Amino acid sequence: MARKAEQRRTTRETDVRVVLNLDGTGVAEIATGIGFFDHMLELFARHALVDLTVQAKGDLNVDYHHTVEDIGLVLGACIREALGDRRGIRRYGFFLLPMDEALCEAALDLGGRPFLVFASAMKHAFVRDFEVKLLEEFFRALAVEAKMNIHLRQVYGDEAHHVCEGIFKGFARAFRMAVEPDPRETGIPSSKGVL
Repeated sequence: MARKAEQRRTTRETDVRVVLNLDGTGVAEIATGIGFFDHMLELFARHALVDLTVQAKGDLNVDYHHTVEDIGLVLGACIREALGDRRGIRRYGFFLLPMDEALCEAALDLGGRPFLVFASAMKHAFVRDFEVKLLEEFFRALAVEAKMNIHLRQVYGDEAHHVCEGIFKGFARAFRMAVEPDPRETGIPSSKGVL
């Protein structure tokens, strides 16, 4: 059964279309108008081994906030749709990722309860013109729409680009583990019988 989804969200602030294949090979076609964020989404696709298309137009002349948050919402909706009833998946994923001087930790649960813990103390507020605080907004929107519990932590690191990259790659690797089919799991991976 194909684990694919396509979602679109259009508001007066943004127009976002996302196509996702959970069983892809890491192919990414990303066009958000925000160079650094494109790079982060490409990293996610490659390291999660999902095929991902993101086309976004937003009020970038105002701020990047609306576009980044809405991409999180639409990607989260795609994840929720593609997972279906979440039958047969591993459900949990975790990864500890080194990126040069930075070390980042990611843990997640696809258990149907949205929550985000984002623990980062980056020394620099921007990578070029991208406000790194927006990553927290992206992951919060993603968690809510995907019904995913996400914990992301910067263990240490000085260079903001490395920390952001470590967070995205760590999340991607944890996500890849969590959505992977579990050969021993024949039903819903929950004692409640539903996720």
